[in-house]
Amino acid sequence: QVQPVESGGGLVQAGGSLRLSCVVSRSLFSIRAMGWYRQALGKQREMVARITSGGTTNYADFVKGRFTISRDTAKNTVYLQMNSLKLEDTAVYYCNFADDYGGPIFGSWGQGTQVTVSS
Repeated sequence: QVQPVESGGGLVQAGGSLRLSCVVSRSLFSIRAMGWYRQALGKQREMVARITSGGTTNYADFVKGRFTISRDTAKNTVYLQMNSLKLEDTAVYYCNFADDYGGPIFGSWGQGTQVTVSS
């Protein structure tokens, strides 16, 4: 298993919360950084959040104060806690290895997990 495996998406009302999980097949300490990305229907994929092997986090402006990226190194898992969800958060969310600026290192993507926010 090489690609991260995402889970935790679903249907939620605006203002609600979801927690996404991303499981990798090796230690997070051996990976420079991991990122969460999303792609809404008809739109480009964009970076949501990033966490380094040292625990430093970065967020896109549109999720600051609402989303939190975290990790459980014992479980090789990266999480994205999403609070105060908005309609515009509806997208397929992906996890991938990230570069120093939050972009993906590799062009291969998994199946992602669908997040749908309703009014």
